[in-house]
Amino acid sequence: MMDQLIAMGGNPTHESILILSARMGVAALLGAIIGLEREFKNRPAGLRTHMLTSLAAAVFTVMTFEIYHEMVELDASAIARLDPLRVIEAVTAGVAFLAAGAIIRSGAGDVKGLTTGAGMWTAGAIGVAAGAGFFSIAVLATVLVIVITTLLGLFEKRFLKREPE
Repeated sequence: MMDQLIAMGGNPTHESILILSARMGVAALLGAIIGLEREFKNRPAGLRTHMLTSLAAAVFTVMTFEIYHEMVELDASAIARLDPLRVIEAVTAGVAFLAAGAIIRSGAGDVKGLTTGAGMWTAGAIGVAAGAGFFSIAVLATVLVIVITTLLGLFEKRFLKREPE
């Protein structure tokens, strides 16, 4: 099937489809872990939102590497014109926009959704890490998100006498 897509004008990828699948799959899986924790707490952005946020970040990151390799193969002087960090900056801005949408302000002046927004932003970062193939960073970040949202949430509830977000 991939050969047929390439024959129709699609570009072959620098990385194998197995590696690309692993990178995007890990991003989606780790986003799901964060999303499930949000679902259990009945928050507005849950499983699908975090999975899609992390996956989208991974896709943008994978595409950055693929475009980089293609440009270098076409023209070695292209290296001086390429800046892969711009894509990561764009992903960061886009995810921040989505995360900001999860934050609401009630009539009483209370702000809700900050943790959800921060979780979405972190899911984007995890997607970038997974898309770049840095699985250890992506997994570690996911573990830290779960520790922060779960354990510190329990701490807030018990010792600070407030409902965690």
